[in-house]
Amino acid sequence: MRKIIAYLACSADGYIARKDGGIDWLMSRKHPRGNYGLPAFLGSIDTIVWGRSTYDQALEMGHGASFGSTIKNYVFTRRPGKPTKNVEFVKEPVRKFAKRLRATPGKNIWMMGGAGIIASFLDAGEIDEFSIHVIPVLIGDGIPLAAAAHRNVSMKLLSTKRFGDGVVHLNYTVLGTSKHA
Repeated sequence: MRKIIAYLACSADGYIARKDGGIDWLMSRKHPRGNYGLPAFLGSIDTIVWGRSTYDQALEMGHGASFGSTIKNYVFTRRPGKPTKNVEFVKEPVRKFAKRLRATPGKNIWMMGGAGIIASFLDAGEIDEFSIHVIPVLIGDGIPLAAAAHRNVSMKLLSTKRFGDGVVHLNYTVLGTSKHA
């Protein structure tokens, strides 16, 4: 079955971006040869799920759906745009969408983020793995990995990898999510 994998970077204090969405702390880094395994990861997926803000930011940066012409992009939003060949705007419930997507043949699915869509998929029990690159920088405040909620997410460590520049890659499988008061 196709897995939904949240593949992302966060600061050492757990933020994926500054409060204003800025990722200067991430983009200003020199990436090592192999770009932390991104090319290999891209070869394992054929679909990306975006939150609207993250998608809009990628468009502003000139990336858009530029991870490959064979990659299908789904953007969760309440304000759909004009669909294109590889971009579809989604308004349906997360669980229904994930079930439909997993039922189609293909490779794994990249949960691009941001925090809101990650939280929605977590709360629906629809994230299988987290592949997190922890960047050795503290930004002090910002957008957390997943939007705040009263939840516990149990995970099992699958692997770790340390890079020469201090970045650490953590790969977890999600065992389950439960709500707490």
